[in-house]
Amino acid sequence: MSPSPEASPFGAGCAAIEDSLAGIADQPVGTAISEVPELSMLADAVEQAGLADRLNDAKDITVFAPNNEAFEAIPQERREAVMADKEQLTRILSYHVVEGRKAPADLEGATLKTLQGGELTVKGSGDDLTINDAKVVCGNIPTANATVYVIDKILMPR
Repeated sequence: MSPSPEASPFGAGCAAIEDSLAGIADQPVGTAISEVPELSMLADAVEQAGLADRLNDAKDITVFAPNNEAFEAIPQERREAVMADKEQLTRILSYHVVEGRKAPADLEGATLKTLQGGELTVKGSGDDLTINDAKVVCGNIPTANATVYVIDKILMPR
């Protein structure tokens, strides 16, 4: 059975990760992220924070996954300091996760409560979505327990 069109990933950034998409659909999200080369820096951060098992064990979540470019946009010294601070890293990463599998239509104009406790504001519609100030570059990617939206910036809790 093929996925319905609304279940298809969308966005200009999908081409960069297309080869990885089929292989991650049956994997829990913590593992799936580590299989996508464009998300390797996020996978390292999740591992460093000790969140891989928590993400893998979660039921029906949505993950806004910053791509490697998002991590590289942060000065290396600052990035290394955050990676070394497990508490701050956990807070930032859990700000990228919300409960429930969100389809693009669920996101339009929504305010979402994150696992960190803060809120994300979604603007736009269809395949033109912005989460706070991060643009969705590839969205609606299914994994075994989550829907993933790859974004071009790291979201910072307010």
